[in-house]
Amino acid sequence: MDYDFLVIGAGSGGVRAARKAAETGARVAVIEASDLGGTCVNLGCVPKKLMMYAAQFGEYSDLASSSGWSEVEREHDWAAFLSKKNAEISRLNGIYQNLLNKAGVQIIQGFGRLVRPHVVQVGDQEYSAKRILIATGTTPNMPDIDGIEHCISSDELFHLQAMPKRIVVVGGGYIATEFAGILHGLGVKVCQVYRGHLFLRGFDAEIRQSLADQMRMRGIEIRFDMDIVAIEKRDQVLHLKTACGEEIETDAVLYATGRTPLTENLGLDNVGIDTDQKGYVIIDDCYQTSLLDHYAIGDLIGRVGLTPVAIREAMHLVRYLFGDGAKPKLDYAMIPSAVFSSPAIATVGMTTEQLDDQNIDYEVFSTSFKPMQYSFASVEKAERNVFRLIVERKSDRVLAAHLLGRDAPEIMQTLAVAIQAGAKKADFDAVIGIHPTGAEELVTLS
Repeated sequence: MDYDFLVIGAGSGGVRAARKAAETGARVAVIEASDLGGTCVNLGCVPKKLMMYAAQFGEYSDLASSSGWSEVEREHDWAAFLSKKNAEISRLNGIYQNLLNKAGVQIIQGFGRLVRPHVVQVGDQEYSAKRILIATGTTPNMPDIDGIEHCISSDELFHLQAMPKRIVVVGGGYIATEFAGILHGLGVKVCQVYRGHLFLRGFDAEIRQSLADQMRMRGIEIRFDMDIVAIEKRDQVLHLKTACGEEIETDAVLYATGRTPLTENLGLDNVGIDTDQKGYVIIDDCYQTSLLDHYAIGDLIGRVGLTPVAIREAMHLVRYLFGDGAKPKLDYAMIPSAVFSSPAIATVGMTTEQLDDQNIDYEVFSTSFKPMQYSFASVEKAERNVFRLIVERKSDRVLAAHLLGRDAPEIMQTLAVAIQAGAKKADFDAVIGIHPTGAEELVTLS
């Protein structure tokens, strides 16, 4: 065998697995057809967060006038931002390359395809390995409707040469909802369209509804229970036809209606690696596919599609294969997450709907309040934080937390530690709050 461990895909999970395996002395290579770092670094978390900050800075300028700062004319320079964003992503690509080089991982540039068990072809070259890890992630799903060629996905959004004046964002997941807020903050007139009754399915219902109300208050148009059936381009203007017979005019359309496992031409059928009906690779509890010594982690397996989850899966897998042999043990039910919407959502644990399905007796402690920085803002511009703790009646254990507010993700990262450790409501009540902060509300709920 050429290698002990061969990784297809140099995203966050693939790079971490390759590095850690190499540090044990294994002969390791990683295959990547695009830029190092995968979706998160190049077309996801990092550039999205940079865009979010750019959008928020403009909102801070609006808010500052309510506290006595002189108003100034302002306009966002997308070209300047794009240049800085690209430079930052290139810097991160270089860091990933240096980390792999330092660990002794060989980087093979090109598209990897399984041709036989233990053998991957890249161009005209074949590489063999005792163990192979597939970590190719997912790609945006574009529906098969007339006119879809006129639309963009989140991949293309990061490389637009100019921002449109108007955009329709189609979708109700976290990607669509985040970009609706970000683009609005950058000065684009936004309309978010979702075929369901309320977006962000799977999150706390009260948080979702409050977010929708606040987005509308900001000036974002949201159209629920609406399905786009066709798109027509006339004189550079896009006309969206809906199932109910309406027509929406816009300059651009962003489709964010889910992601598809990136397995096309990967050769899974060649070697008998099974996938489910949605195309996700089927694995066992040790991340092994249906083919012995062939593994898969990350978004590709359809469990929890988050960068830190892929990294943790990589750590567990490397420990299992090259360490003490401990079987992977990752609690997917208690993974904290955030939606960088406007304002943001952060959550850990189950929703009340999920707890009801499991017949768990619980109590909800909830509060809604205006953050202090909005004390002087006009009513129509003032955000409201919504904090909810879900507590099991019998044990007093805090089962979940659901937060809405600008600082919610930062608060949740530490809050999740306490909840993961089994903190009780009495433990929260025993803590003295830091005043004045928004987070102190979590230890004064009654």
